[in-house]
Amino acid sequence: MTRYAGQRQPRTITVLMALIAFGGAADSAWAQLAPPVKQAQPLRQAAPVKQAAPAMPAAPSAATPAPADPIVAEITGFRSARFGMTELQVREAIARDFSLGTDAVQSQENKAEQTNVLIIHAPDVLPGGGMASVSYVFGFKSKMLIQVGLSWSKATDAKMTPEQLFSDANVLQSHFISAGYKPDTVATNMPINGGILMFRGSDAQQRTTMLILQGASSQGENNQRQMTPTALLLFYVADAKTPDVYRLAPGSF
Repeated sequence: MTRYAGQRQPRTITVLMALIAFGGAADSAWAQLAPPVKQAQPLRQAAPVKQAAPAMPAAPSAATPAPADPIVAEITGFRSARFGMTELQVREAIARDFSLGTDAVQSQENKAEQTNVLIIHAPDVLPGGGMASVSYVFGFKSKMLIQVGLSWSKATDAKMTPEQLFSDANVLQSHFISAGYKPDTVATNMPINGGILMFRGSDAQQRTTMLILQGASSQGENNQRQMTPTALLLFYVADAKTPDVYRLAPGSF
């Protein structure tokens, strides 16, 4: 989407669309079996029993907690920056979220998709995760926020290590798995070109989160392929199926 110094251009929205459509999560159904019921024995004649006085209704127990509502994911953007905001509103959100001035915000254009992108660098966006680059993408027609992307790599933080990237990826994956995304949209640990799709999931409005661990593959022991992480990418996408980007009109070529 955006080009960073010393780093290859991250995936565009159209490439993300292909990844989102790729694969799916497998669901397993388990039958719940009730325990067998023992055969009742014949009843013997019993002596008449005096009618017991009706029991007083028990007082409600204040110690019984109410059942907790299930967690449901709702992807609205990233922190104070919400999908549908103008560039000015996003700049104000960046100032609130990261205490950065105007000079710290870069503006670039994606000429292929004809979208505008704001880029910042901020430390510890993920606590202990190192310096990250955050990009805010504005739609071709709407000029409103349609995607937020975050990346961690040597290009964003010279102290970044493969171990740190792997740790960050696992922390974020665990968070998203328990965040209440629609189960039929969730996929994890899927091999893709140049890395692993650590997580993909959507909310009820089909807004999508994707977490990608990029890396270089090599031949390890016992002829097993090993991957050394080189970058971690996180995307929040407002509309992955029909994104607001430039496309040639049908039949024009």
